[in-house]
Amino acid sequence: MSEKEDLAKQKAEAAAKAKAAALARKQEKEEVVEKPEGEMDLAKQKAEAAAKAKAAALARKQEKEEAAEKPEGETDIAKQKAAAAAKAKAEALARKQAKAESAEKPEGEKDIAKQKAAAAAKAKAATAAKAKAAAAAKSRTAVKESEEVNTPSELSPNQSKLDQIVSAIESHVGQGALLEHYINRLSKDVPTLVANPDTYFSIAKFLRYDEQLNFSYLSELHGTDFETHMEIYVHLHSFKMNQSVALKVKLDRDSPVITSLVPLWSGANWPECEAYDLLGINFYEHPDLKRILLGEEWKGYPLRKDYQPYDVEV
Repeated sequence: MSEKEDLAKQKAEAAAKAKAAALARKQEKEEVVEKPEGEMDLAKQKAEAAAKAKAAALARKQEKEEAAEKPEGETDIAKQKAAAAAKAKAEALARKQAKAESAEKPEGEKDIAKQKAAAAAKAKAATAAKAKAAAAAKSRTAVKESEEVNTPSELSPNQSKLDQIVSAIESHVGQGALLEHYINRLSKDVPTLVANPDTYFSIAKFLRYDEQLNFSYLSELHGTDFETHMEIYVHLHSFKMNQSVALKVKLDRDSPVITSLVPLWSGANWPECEAYDLLGINFYEHPDLKRILLGEEWKGYPLRKDYQPYDVEV
C-alpha cells in the first residue's frame, strides 16, 4: 500500500473518532437534559468524588516516587514535617471544636467550666506556694542551726543573779531542792527556778524571807494544763535586789495538789482560787479555797485540754 493510501486511512480513522466523540458528547448532553435535578446533583457529586480519589491516588503515587528518589535523611525530614503539619492541623481542629462547643454551651455551663479552671489554677498556685514556703523554712532552719553551732551564745546579764539565787537555795534548802534552773530568753531573761513539789513551799518561803533576796512582791500566779502534767507558775519581784524571778512546779495531772502560798503572800489568794476553779488544782492550807467564777454547781474545769461541757447547749 502506498503512502498516500496510509495517510488517507489515518485521516478517515481520525475523522471517525472525532465524529464518535462528538456524538458521545451530544448524547451526554441529551441525557443530562432529560435527568431530574436531583440525579444531576448526584452525578456531579460522584464525578467530583471520583476526581478527588483519582487526584489523591496520583498524589500518593507521586509522593512514593519522590520518597524512593530521595536520600534516607531527606525522607525522614519530610516525614517529620508531614507529622508536624498533621499535629498542628489536629490541634487547630481541636481548638476550633472547643470554641464551637463553648459557644453552644448554656451560660451556666460556661460559668461552671470557668470556675473549675480557676479552681485548678488556684490549687496549682497554692501547691507552688506551699513548696516555696517549705523550702524557705528549711533554709531558715539551716541558717539558724548554723548560727547556733558557729556563734557562741552571749551570757545573759541576769546569769550572775541566777547563780547567786541558786547557790543560796542549795545552801539553805538542800542540793536536791531544785529540779532545774535557767534563764528564760523568751521572757526578758528572767531567772527561772523549777522546784520539786516536796520543796516548793520551802523554796518560796526562803525567797520571801531571806534578807539578801527578799522577794516580797508576788505579781502573778497561774496554772497551765500541759496534758502530760499541770504546772504552777509564780512570778516574784525583789525591790531590794531590783530583780524578778520565776518559780515553777510540775504537778500530777490526775491529782494536782500543792501547798498554798497565801501564808507567804496574801496576793496568792484569788489566783489560787482561779486555778482551782478553772483547772481543778487543789491548794491545801488555803484559807478559803472556792470557785470564784463558775460556782460550785459547775461540772468540770474549762481550762483543761480535755474539757467537755456538761450541757453543750449552754
